[in-house]
Amino acid sequence: MSRIGNKVIILPAGVSANVAADNVVSVKGPKGTLTQAVDSDMIVEVEGTELTVKRPTEQKRHKALHGLYRSLINNMVIGVDQGYKKELELVGVGYKATSANNVLELQLGYSHNIFMAIPVEIKVTTTMDKGQNPKVILEGIDKELIGSVAAKIKSLRKVEPYKGKGIRFVGEVVRRKAGKSAAKK
Repeated sequence: MSRIGNKVIILPAGVSANVAADNVVSVKGPKGTLTQAVDSDMIVEVEGTELTVKRPTEQKRHKALHGLYRSLINNMVIGVDQGYKKELELVGVGYKATSANNVLELQLGYSHNIFMAIPVEIKVTTTMDKGQNPKVILEGIDKELIGSVAAKIKSLRKVEPYKGKGIRFVGEVVRRKAGKSAAKK
């Protein structure tokens, strides 16, 4: 039994959903429009301000897709209504971040600067306050796209466990290891 798939999605004020004949769900809100192709077996119904996803049978494949598509559509509804935001911080001496025209420039201790083109759907801003670590802030309506871009940025300098240097999410807890000197005692 899919507990997530059976939940009804409530459409907030200003958000409308439409299901095309080829099972393509489009959600329109104040921040923009998102579309998602849904498996042809799944049944998506819009009744007033409620959107439901139903499965035709109790097959294992249908049960798996039921919760998946309900979550994807719910993420679209939240995205076009409120939007998503991810904050990354750069921990390390000399680490810097600047952005201009959706191009992110990172100085991460390598011999060269890293330039990364950010998709136009995402707004990127950087802050470098005195006494705090530089931050990269990603904002947009597509949760999947923001997550993949944030993961790509994190992979440029993974957090190492001894000093904790690298790129991490704000508030992320990093497990630290003791160095060689702690093992000798």
